[in-house]
This record gives sequence, structure tokens and C-alpha cells, in this order.
Amino acid sequence: MSEKMTDLEKADASTHHSPSTVEIGISEPVNALQRFCNKLDAVCGVEARGIERIPEEIRERDMSLEDYVHMFTIWFSMNCTANQLTLGVLGPVSYGLGLTDSILICMFGTIFGSVCTGYISTFGPRSGLRTLNWPSKLCVILNLAIEIGYGLIDCLVGGLLLSAVNGGGMSVIVGIIIVAVITWVVVTFGIKWFYKFEQFVWAPTVLVLFVLIGVAGPHFDTNTASRGTGAVLHGNRLSYFFLVASGPLSWSSASADYVVYYPKTTKRWGTFAATTCGITSGKLLIEFLGIGLGSGLLLNPNWEQAFENHGIGALVVEAFSPLNAFGNLCCIILAVCIAANNIPGTYAAALNWQQLGAPWAKIPRPIWSTSTCIVFTVVAIAGRDSLFDIFINWLSLIGYWTIIWITMTIQDEFVFRKGDFDWEIWNHRDLLPHGFAALLAFIIGWAGAVVCMYQTYFTGPIAALVGNGADLGLPVACGLTMIVYPPARWLELKYVGR
Repeated sequence: MSEKMTDLEKADASTHHSPSTVEIGISEPVNALQRFCNKLDAVCGVEARGIERIPEEIRERDMSLEDYVHMFTIWFSMNCTANQLTLGVLGPVSYGLGLTDSILICMFGTIFGSVCTGYISTFGPRSGLRTLNWPSKLCVILNLAIEIGYGLIDCLVGGLLLSAVNGGGMSVIVGIIIVAVITWVVVTFGIKWFYKFEQFVWAPTVLVLFVLIGVAGPHFDTNTASRGTGAVLHGNRLSYFFLVASGPLSWSSASADYVVYYPKTTKRWGTFAATTCGITSGKLLIEFLGIGLGSGLLLNPNWEQAFENHGIGALVVEAFSPLNAFGNLCCIILAVCIAANNIPGTYAAALNWQQLGAPWAKIPRPIWSTSTCIVFTVVAIAGRDSLFDIFINWLSLIGYWTIIWITMTIQDEFVFRKGDFDWEIWNHRDLLPHGFAALLAFIIGWAGAVVCMYQTYFTGPIAALVGNGADLGLPVACGLTMIVYPPARWLELKYVGR
């Protein structure tokens, strides 16, 4: 992939832009498809650039406080969406935790996962590169699974909300397609539309959430304690903590993609703080509401019946029901704004397809974004009756592999590279590591996760020893990776040389 600058990029390098209006430049065409996308870029602003490194010249500008606030806003908007209600509801409903227990565990789990993602995001401005790259084929495939999985969950939650508002008159399938189409339009146009959409979509969502606090808050159960005692209770607490942590961890494998157009001079601590705080505050605002709704199910028979019959969408509609037509409008806003969570993952997925190899990279990003939207829409329609099973199992699997990858990344930077990276060799396979040590650590870490996982479909032998089962896969995977990777990497450097 060539890094030669076009005239448009050179012209852009001489000016300064805010991140929401930055001119992204047109990549050098390699085939008819790329030339077609470049024409779309020139005519109507469809982002043609794919996985090529963003040259420092076209990112260079003076950073201001406004830029960091913009970065925070993007992350806040991406995470303050209705699908996060599901993660909150799981605390009281699936793990039997009381309101106080659920809120505390949710808060600390979210902070832990957000800190990890905040660290990975700092590589975007420093390198000008997307989060994953050529040698990381296994991670790319796993990340595609994350993004398609979240795509189907987001579409499904939005579809359930729209269908419930309509009293079941609108099919869930129609609702799924509506959310998918909104996602497709923004993602296809690329980073500039993505920035603009995320910069403003948080406002109506937050307003609606404050309305939900007012109308549903009196029905939250603040008195009932967590169910179970001893090892059973501790196991449920651990499982919920690591499940919640897996939510923000899922952003890590794409987090640099969203800040890659920021200049190299961006303060690393600023990127870290904006990302961590944006994710944490966005998720907690809506997850706490989900916990409240879940806690109120046993006190409110109408809520319980709505949830059991039609899922999370009907529960939210029932919570808003005292407001009649205005409550329905609030639900519609939540359903449409859920695209804010779906757009970033779909944007990253289009890049991941290109990272599978040179033949894949020749297909332009807009085509891959279209294909990704089609895939998760079809899967969401097929799995529309199994939201909670999909959500629990999917999030936990995400946490297992991302924590392994993040652990190796931290060790590689601070133990072996000492912070010294050569970003210019990003696509020179003869100079990049073979990845033998990383693969070994990944396999051993994943094996540890398997024997310690507690899922609907499988309970590992170690997980079964704690109460009725506890999901210990994430910390065990992290620990094993931390032990295995350093000596394996040292041997790789000694005998392989890179």
C-alpha cells in the first residue's frame, strides 16, 4: 500500500482543522473499485482511505482543549446508548444482585475495562495507524466477530424498542432494518460523518434518560439484598464484574481507529483521560438505569410481564408508559440513537476486512462497510429471540481474548521496546515480528480462560468450584499471559531475531 501523498493531502497539510472537519485525503487508487470510491470522495465526501498509515503531514495542527473535549464527547456518545441497558439489567435479573451490589460492581468493572481501552487508544495519534495490523490476523478475525456481534445486538435492541412502541404492530425485523440503514449511511460516508453524528447524538439520548429517571426511578428496588450467600454470592459478584468489564474492553481492539486523525503531538495522557472518562461516564449513566429497571421487576408486575413476554424493549416502553405518547417518543429516540454505538464498530469492521491481507485491502472500505451491515442485519433477524444469551456469552468471550492481547501489548511496550516504535515499517512483513511468542501466549491464555469460564453453553472445571459457578476466565487468561509472554518473546528475539 503506497504512502505517497496526493495533491489534496499536500494542500491539507498546510492548514489546521478541527477533528470533526479534517480533510482525510484520497488514497492512491490501485484498481477500478478504488478509483470509483475516490470519485465518490471528491463528489460527496465518502471516505476512500482504508488501512494506510495517515501521514503526519495531514494530521499536523495545534491541539487545544476543545479537541480533547471533542474526543471525550465522541467516546461518551458511543457508549451512552440503549443497548447498555441490557448489561445493567443483567445484574439483578441474571445474577440476583441487589441494587447497591450491582451499582458498585458495575462501576468498578466499567472503570477497569475503560482504563485498558484508554491505554490502547493512545497509539492512534502517536502512530497514525489503525489499532490492528497486517500480522495480527487472528486478532483481526476475533475483532470482526466482536463488531458483527455488537452490530446484531444494537440492531436487535433498537428493533425490539421500535416494535414495542408500536404495540407489536411493527415487526422487530423492520426495526432492525431501520437501525441498520442509519448505521450504513453514516459509516459509508466515513470519519467526518461519524464525528459529526457522534458529536451531537448524545444530547437527545441524555435528555430522554433524565426523563426515564423521573418516571421510573420511584419503582426501583433499593431495599432487597443480593440473593445467595457465601461462595454462591461471591461467584455471582465476580461473574458480573468481569462481564461488565468486558463491555468497555470490547472497544480496545478498535479504539485507536477513532483517534487516528489527531496529530502526533496529541498528549498521550490527554488521549487516555478523554477515552477512559468518556467510556466510563457514558456507560455508567445508562447502565445504572438498567440496574434500576432490573431491580424493579419484582416490585412491579407490569414490568415483569413486559420483560418476560417481549424482552428489554417492552420493559423500557412499560417504564415510559405513564407518559403516554411522549413516552413512546422517548423510546423512539432511544431506538434511533442506538446507532451511535453501532456506527464505530461497523467503521472498524470495514478496516478489519482490509487487514486480512493484500487481496482484501484492494476492496475499498465503503464496500466492506456495506457488506458488514448486511451480515449483522441478517444475523440479528435470525437471532431476534435470544438477546440475553447472545449478550452474556458474546461479551465474556470478547473479554477473554482482548485482555490477553492488551497484556501482551503492555509488556511489549514497556519491557521489550521501552516505548520505542518504528511506525514506518507497519506494512513491511520482513521487518515485523513473526508472532510466535504472541501465538504461544495467546493459546495458553485462552486455554486458561476455557477451564475457568462460566457460560450458558459450558462451565469450566475450575469455574465450577466456586459456588454455583463463577466466571474467572478473564483474570486467569491475563495472569497466564503475563507469565508466558516475556520468556517466550525473549527466546523469539534471541533465536529468530525479530
